[in-house]
Amino acid sequence: MECRHGMTVNEVTPSARGCEECLKIGSEWLHLRLCRACGHVGCCDQSPHRHATAHFHATRHPIIEGYDPPEGWGWCYVDEVVVDLPDQTPQLGPIPRYY
Repeated sequence: MECRHGMTVNEVTPSARGCEECLKIGSEWLHLRLCRACGHVGCCDQSPHRHATAHFHATRHPIIEGYDPPEGWGWCYVDEVVVDLPDQTPQLGPIPRYY
């Protein structure tokens, strides 16, 4: 299957230097995911709170980027496929480690 949501990929500014919600509640995360529609930084599904997926359910923004460490891939939640991204988003500086 192919992703039909490439037009939602934007050049974005990350919303935080870590998972935005985990930083607010003092929680740990494993890896970070960056929404390529709006720049929201959330934690991956192996993290306790799965904030990147929660962001998708709340906004329907379909494509995330593997953000920390920069992983060079994207994922479309709607089509459930890996997506080739046109670029990688630069980090805002060192990301604190919480695992």
